[in-house]
Amino acid sequence: MVNKLIMGRYLPGDSLIYQLDPRGKFLLTFYFVGIVFLANNVASYAFLMAFVLFAVYLSKISFSFFIKGLRPIIWLILFTVILQLFFTPSDHPLWHWGFLTLSKEGMVIAAYIFIRFVLIIFISTLLTLTTTPIEISDSIESILKPLKKVNFPVTQVALMLSIALRFVPLLVDETTKIMDAQRARGVDFGEGGLIKRIKSFVPILIPLFVSSFSIAYDLAIAMESRGYKDGEGRSKYRVLSWSKRDNVTVLFMAVVTIILLFIRSY
Repeated sequence: MVNKLIMGRYLPGDSLIYQLDPRGKFLLTFYFVGIVFLANNVASYAFLMAFVLFAVYLSKISFSFFIKGLRPIIWLILFTVILQLFFTPSDHPLWHWGFLTLSKEGMVIAAYIFIRFVLIIFISTLLTLTTTPIEISDSIESILKPLKKVNFPVTQVALMLSIALRFVPLLVDETTKIMDAQRARGVDFGEGGLIKRIKSFVPILIPLFVSSFSIAYDLAIAMESRGYKDGEGRSKYRVLSWSKRDNVTVLFMAVVTIILLFIRSY
């Protein structure tokens, strides 16, 4: 069974997005997440969606791969959308029953929330698909480097975030293997009511915890056997390099921001 969770996974490639400096990609991803909240009308959201689709096109990664990656969290998105759809107050409701209210304002806000979720997930996934965990770790360490002057453990934090990011797909894969093993023994996770379904997931937790500790132990042994030491004195096999294409990307994002501010004013 091929897992559909793509967040935290890296896909090898050589497109323009792959060639960008990981520090730039990391910062611009967070910057984009911030400017998403500046959108306030149909035109601004359409513009941001076009930008994300253009970035996905430049990455040369199949768009269907991103669609499949939305499936594991689509219920969370729909739950949030439904809350906005039926709990947005309005003076002119289209339908009202008890504490539930359906209005034009609620429909618009729900649509904006859905698009906002999709934009943030797509751009975040694009970062992890085109940037290795090591590059992300090195980027975080480089960005937070000034904090070393106040004795902030920059290297340790970067390593922790990198390992945590890499552990997400590993744990999901382990969960899938355990569930497949339970299904082979006749367990049906979709049978019965809600309480029975929750109880059916309990036998998964213990082997998942054991497997997680085993992976962490193997990682610790591997790092220790290779003489890993954090802090100063460690050399880098891959040196981060800022190029002209990164400058162009920053300027392009500045233009995107200006256009967005112009569109949102109408």
